[in-house]
Amino acid sequence: MNIEQHIIASTIAAVKELYHQDLPENQVSLQDTRTEFEGQITIVVFPIVRFSKKSPEATAADLGEYLVQHIPEIRTFNVIKGFLNLSIADAYWLNLFNTSLLDPSFAAIKPNGKKVMVEYSSPNTNKPLHLGHVRNNLLGYSVAELLKADGYEVIKVNLVNDRGIHICKSMLAWQKWGNGETPESALLKGDHLVGKYYVIFDKEYKKEIDTLKLEGKTEEEAKKNAPLIKEAQKMLLDWEAGVPEVIDLWKKMNGWVYAGFDVSYKNLGVDFDKYYYESNTYLLGKDTVDEGLEKGIFFKKPDGSVWIDLTEDGLDQKLVLRADGTSVYITQDLGTAQMKYDDFKMDESIYVVGNEQDYHFKVLFLILEKLGKSWAKGLHHLSYGMVDLPSGKMKSREGTVVDADDLVAEMIETARAKTEILGKVNDFEEKEKKELFYNIGLGALKYFLLKVEPKKRLLFDPSESIDFQGNTGPFIQYTHARIKSLLSKADYDFSAKGVSDASITGTELEMIMLLAKYPAEIASAAKAYSPATLANYLYEVAKLFNKFYHETPPIIKEENETVKLYRLNLSFVTADVLKRGMRILGITVPERM
Repeated sequence: MNIEQHIIASTIAAVKELYHQDLPENQVSLQDTRTEFEGQITIVVFPIVRFSKKSPEATAADLGEYLVQHIPEIRTFNVIKGFLNLSIADAYWLNLFNTSLLDPSFAAIKPNGKKVMVEYSSPNTNKPLHLGHVRNNLLGYSVAELLKADGYEVIKVNLVNDRGIHICKSMLAWQKWGNGETPESALLKGDHLVGKYYVIFDKEYKKEIDTLKLEGKTEEEAKKNAPLIKEAQKMLLDWEAGVPEVIDLWKKMNGWVYAGFDVSYKNLGVDFDKYYYESNTYLLGKDTVDEGLEKGIFFKKPDGSVWIDLTEDGLDQKLVLRADGTSVYITQDLGTAQMKYDDFKMDESIYVVGNEQDYHFKVLFLILEKLGKSWAKGLHHLSYGMVDLPSGKMKSREGTVVDADDLVAEMIETARAKTEILGKVNDFEEKEKKELFYNIGLGALKYFLLKVEPKKRLLFDPSESIDFQGNTGPFIQYTHARIKSLLSKADYDFSAKGVSDASITGTELEMIMLLAKYPAEIASAAKAYSPATLANYLYEVAKLFNKFYHETPPIIKEENETVKLYRLNLSFVTADVLKRGMRILGITVPERM
């Protein structure tokens, strides 16, 4: 039983003994003592007042006296209004540090027997990944790693949108204006080459629209009747009919894109256990529609289209199959959801998709529940906000999109420039420098995007993210490297050997308490599907270590070997927590920098 559990049990016993009342466990509220007051653990007394029939202050005093008598670890207490602040003896915290934090299995959570799928990335094969995709990929990857750390079996899935009119636009433009250009001949990544032709299509299409408007057509008429869009639509029908030359072109250009995506994914440090392709799933869902009609959940309109009425649920009527029998997105998603469950039988499934799809997922999950799918309760939409740059909102069709590869390259270059200014890598080998700049640049990018709650829109400033001070990835990386340097100079060899008689300073006590929270931070971040809470916890750990480092006499020069070992142990655990936590965020912490 840890100290918090002991306090809760003893508080319940105190209310029974002092007031002859049964206090429910959920009425005992513990929190960290505020820094301006003495103590480490605070009991919120207000919920207990109705059992004591006394003032909050008198109730807190009664409880404080009882707890001091019955829990040896409680040294003293003080009362501030309705809050009982408990001071726990140093010996308890030192014992906790020795027996728990120094244990090599600290924060190693056992498998919980549950399986969860995390679907993220979901790119279109007509253009490269952009800044929005970067947030999606980093969020999906880190949530998957968080859930792994919390004991789940995790399946990372990528559903690739590899068919449709947008794909045909790139194909048609390459066919018309490509002159046989390949990634090799153009010296371009394959996804960049295909994206180039998507932009060309759009420019040529706009020219045709302008011409038709000059001829008297309305904007809408011009968009519908432009020859290019009609050709693209014809190509899509040919693809669906399996016309060999169209299929061959589609396979060739998608192959270029996948090779490009692989490079981008490797640069971002993300991976997948399973790929699904819309070209294989777009016809799914029609069985589900038949099932819904049989159960009376869907209905047909006179034109033959199939709908579901969700007005009683506060939504609207939703089309699930067109009158000509063709699918809409929701049809495919219904079928794909069933297929994924059939493949893996997971307990939960998380869709990492931008907040513009909030309504779509509400409808999707509700329909699956109404169809009686037992697994539908385990579906979750991890909705996230758009990423903006200081220069303004990203655009996707004018060729001004913020490309993921360019962004990564810029981050690495900025890391190089800022690191070299500090002059701390002069003795590094060239290969070592290259690796360091990559880790700092990517660490800055990932941390900046992950430290913000997913649902919030954020403004990303590449330069601001690479700062060796403040709430940034490089600051945490630098703190880790500083600790590793200290341990190296001290010839420290971790052996999980605790020290039982060291005195603890106030900052050291704060560090032990904060480090001890690491397993709980993993659990709460995983439950919330939010790497942001873990990221900000790691910043607090790094910040507190730097306070300890600056206010403590040089550890290496400490003559008292017991104190020296204790402080080196504390430094080691701090570095270990930083390394493990940052790894969950997909960030590498260098050994030196």
